[in-house]
Amino acid sequence: MTFVSEFEPQALWKHFDRILTIPRGSKNEEQMRRYVIGVAERCGLSHKIDETGNVVVQKPGAGGRENAPITILQSHLDMVNEKNSDVEHDFDNDPIVPQLEGEYLKASGTTLGSDNGIGVASMLALMESRDVAHGPVEFLFTIDEETGLTGATMLADGMLDGRCLINLDSEEEGVLTIGCAGGADTNLSLALEFEPAPQEAAALEVSLSGLKGGHSGVDIHLQRGNAVQLLARAIFAASLNTPLRVSAFHGGNKHNAIPREAFATLVVSSAEDTGPVRSDLVKELEQVQKEFRPAEPGMQFKIADAEVPSKVWTSSTTQRALSLVNALPHGVQSMSYDIPELVETSTNLAAVQQSNGSLSILMSSRSSVASALDALRRRIRSAALLANAQVVEPEGYPGWEPDTDSHVLRVVQRLHKEVLGSEPEVTAVHAGLECGIIGEKYPGMDMISFGPQIEFPHSPDERVKIGTVADFYKLLSATLEDLGKG
Repeated sequence: MTFVSEFEPQALWKHFDRILTIPRGSKNEEQMRRYVIGVAERCGLSHKIDETGNVVVQKPGAGGRENAPITILQSHLDMVNEKNSDVEHDFDNDPIVPQLEGEYLKASGTTLGSDNGIGVASMLALMESRDVAHGPVEFLFTIDEETGLTGATMLADGMLDGRCLINLDSEEEGVLTIGCAGGADTNLSLALEFEPAPQEAAALEVSLSGLKGGHSGVDIHLQRGNAVQLLARAIFAASLNTPLRVSAFHGGNKHNAIPREAFATLVVSSAEDTGPVRSDLVKELEQVQKEFRPAEPGMQFKIADAEVPSKVWTSSTTQRALSLVNALPHGVQSMSYDIPELVETSTNLAAVQQSNGSLSILMSSRSSVASALDALRRRIRSAALLANAQVVEPEGYPGWEPDTDSHVLRVVQRLHKEVLGSEPEVTAVHAGLECGIIGEKYPGMDMISFGPQIEFPHSPDERVKIGTVADFYKLLSATLEDLGKG
């Protein structure tokens, strides 16, 4: 067992050690909220909660800095609950089990929650701190960031008095973020028609697993495989040679996580047909493995005989469903012309689930250009309409336009060199950050985002580079002190 609280700075890691034991999946942040409020009350700090469940803790300045401008620190309380299918873990009751991996901390078969737990822990440490000479600080803890930025979107008017915000949800050491993409989901629903399985039918269970998955914004440029789409590709290829019907298909479950696993049950007319179908599946999946081996060395597929279900999709339903999943876009759609190596537009075929007589498909799209995001969603709608699927397009969230003349950017750039000894990279990210929404609610808000090195968030491979957390906390503390000078 790794004793996380022994890492430096202990003031931060002791809180993260405790956070690992608190359930905090999106929309289940109540225990985490109570922990934050408990720390505030022990420190004698005032706090307020809006109807959505966001919390703002107010800490006055000290040492002659009581009248300095207010600085806002912001993190989100929730985490993405993802685990490998062979791991027994109840996120509502079981603590995250940390383990060391060289200079990194990760979890045992689940997400670690360093996104955004390290940011939350740093804020709790600064709430308690008597060593950092800062001006007035507002600590904003939002909820439900990972499933739609709900907390920031519903942040009540008047919760914030400051006009300088430091978001602590970035994940690259040595990088200062001053912009992000906007995004929106698209929900597709394909009505399924069923019929009894043929009397002499045989069935196969097919699975594709072992993929890396990852964050659909941060990792989308790595061109990892999408288990849902790749399994549909193999089944569709097999169906071109041997008639088959699907009776079950599912994979993925989070809009911002690339699917790592997918599963299907296939039914053919007789046992004699299982041989050709199995052969075609193997052939196609072996090609998939070959194509993705550099990015997905752990990819595995399994094909096994299965019990024949009582009902199967009709042939027309099978073809429409497989065609739709194959036709939907996934991955990087365009790169930025303005910022080198920045993804401009992408989409994630995030999840396919079968329930209540329909196949539900979740698409999550992002772009730093609003018109490109709109065009991509129309493309998704077009594919869905061709398959006679219903389309629901929830309202999206805005991007964050970079401001290279930002005062807080100049301060942090200077301090990064003075405190850490290196020039930081200044960039925008393809992931969604709450800054875009908060900036829209509070026009003129001066914002920046930075954090430690966190790799492969939203997947069980998530890990945080331990040494970078100390550097992150030094920079954050120095920034508060500098801004507190007024």
